[in-house]
Amino acid sequence: MARHSSFFFFFALAVVGQALTPSTFFTSNDQARLQAHFTTASPYKDLATAHYSILGLTLLGVAVPNNNEACQFAQSKFDPGKVETVYYASSISKVLKGCSLPPDASKLLANAVSENSSVQELFFVVSAMKNLGVPIDSPKISKVLTALLKKDDGVASLGYAFHIAALLSGNVDSFADRIEDAIVQADEVDGKYLQFEQGAGTTALVIDGAYALADAVKKAPAINAEQASKFANFLVNRKHTANYRSAYLILKALKTFTSNSYHIPIVVTLESNMAVSAKSPIVKVRVSNVLGQTIGKLSVVAEKAKRRDDGAVILSKTPLKPAAGTDQTLYEFNLMASKPGQGLYEITVSVAPANTEESRLVGTSDATVTVKVTTEVEVDGAEILLVDRDQSSQAKGSKVNYPSKLTSVLEADYHQKLVMKFQIKDKLANQPMRVHQAFVKFTNQNTKQEIIYVAEPDAKSMYKFDLDVAVKASEFSGASGLYQMDLIIGDAVIVNPFVWHVADVKLTFLEGSAKESDNGGSPYAVKSEIKHQFREPEKRPALAISNAFTALVLVPLLVLFVTWIRIGINVRNFSFSLSAVGFHLGLGCIFALYYCFWLQLDMFTTLKYLTVIGGLTFFFGNRLLGSIAAKR
Repeated sequence: MARHSSFFFFFALAVVGQALTPSTFFTSNDQARLQAHFTTASPYKDLATAHYSILGLTLLGVAVPNNNEACQFAQSKFDPGKVETVYYASSISKVLKGCSLPPDASKLLANAVSENSSVQELFFVVSAMKNLGVPIDSPKISKVLTALLKKDDGVASLGYAFHIAALLSGNVDSFADRIEDAIVQADEVDGKYLQFEQGAGTTALVIDGAYALADAVKKAPAINAEQASKFANFLVNRKHTANYRSAYLILKALKTFTSNSYHIPIVVTLESNMAVSAKSPIVKVRVSNVLGQTIGKLSVVAEKAKRRDDGAVILSKTPLKPAAGTDQTLYEFNLMASKPGQGLYEITVSVAPANTEESRLVGTSDATVTVKVTTEVEVDGAEILLVDRDQSSQAKGSKVNYPSKLTSVLEADYHQKLVMKFQIKDKLANQPMRVHQAFVKFTNQNTKQEIIYVAEPDAKSMYKFDLDVAVKASEFSGASGLYQMDLIIGDAVIVNPFVWHVADVKLTFLEGSAKESDNGGSPYAVKSEIKHQFREPEKRPALAISNAFTALVLVPLLVLFVTWIRIGINVRNFSFSLSAVGFHLGLGCIFALYYCFWLQLDMFTTLKYLTVIGGLTFFFGNRLLGSIAAKR
């Protein structure tokens, strides 16, 4: 195990600086939010909530409000017979000013060290001893902890064990070797996070304990640089938890990631606006630890800036200088000095400490921030043409200069096509560009009805719009008249999207091309009421056919009676017992029910009655068959 750990340590050193960089950090707003969250726990409902909220405020460097009331609450809830309350109360009294527990607070702690307890309870005992200044019997506790881990070596138990071992004196290397056993149980999510399935609280508990134990044994934990970054990334992305315990443990683990002796993940985030332009050319990034604090003097370099669309690289090895002001985490450079074209760019940033002996920094390369280079545009070469559909005459063209409007009113009828050509020119690059949104809108000056078409670019980024007046008449509802023609241009990288009133056009459609409707052609007017008509019932058959069919239905009954008379039916043996009368009466009622169902009852009502009648008929029938069998 020792040889394996040594190899793991050297491997971790080899990959320091190449790990994934956390995507965010604990901002000042996050700290203010968490401070408010811990503060609202008062008045406290239980000792555990008081413990985590008070210690959380202490980690934030904030004075605990109502210090005396918090102390009195801890003293009132203190129970020397319960190690959990001793731990919570002693932790609170340690951080509050002028707060002390009764002299007998530590009386039962030594007796509570037992193999019959759990690892968590042993953690409460040892931590309470530390808080109260009680001597810790390290050999005994080490022996008990080893026995407890044989019964329960789950991730949470290992986390508590690391914290216990960190407080013990003597050789605790056997517990430090278990760090690897815990880390291998972590789950990776999206290639960016490492977590334990028990949640953020347990993850923070294990990580904090692992580094505390590593500092105690003065040996790097079995956590490599990439794992440290992924654990830090997970914890910092769980900063919005509302659970007091989890919030405290996460904050404590993040603080550990800023001060331990082995791994300090750095966070590179974009501080300036994502949009960069000629008027705002500076890209500003923040390089900090996970709590947003400075790491010291750094050399920050933009290794490259690559455009997403085509992969074009516009710069390399460009150093960033510290930004003006007192914030030592901010660095900046002028991106527009490289004369980039419009689009989205991914800037790869590398970080190196000024102190060459500093080897703890994690994620010093391949950190990326995304910026958007924006530009102003203008319309170039705009021209409107009127073309005969049969091309019998030469097209009439009118040039229009943006942002002016064509002075004369264009007239187009159903024998012509209206064609518009234009280019969108990037002022920054002084060349044509394509935009995401290029629309031509016609607005009827009388009805205010709007019709919008898409202008499509060709291979040379020349946009063209073609309106065949005769073919598109139905889309205008055949409404001839004066229309306002507008050009709409928009894109994510344009700082001056616009709607340009290009010209006024008088369109004349062929008479009768309007849509037929009962509301004057408007698709938005109230429609006439739709009245549903049920299907007319079919004609009933002739009376003679109905009577003949009824007679045919009754023929089997007649045949039955005739057959009974010929064979000499004997009804004298009919028993007038309750079961016999009930059974035959039930059969008669069933037939009558079917007749009523045929005339007026629905299926559900019929089934309801049939359930009762059928049940009675079955009961009497069973009794009748039983009596007949007994007589035979």
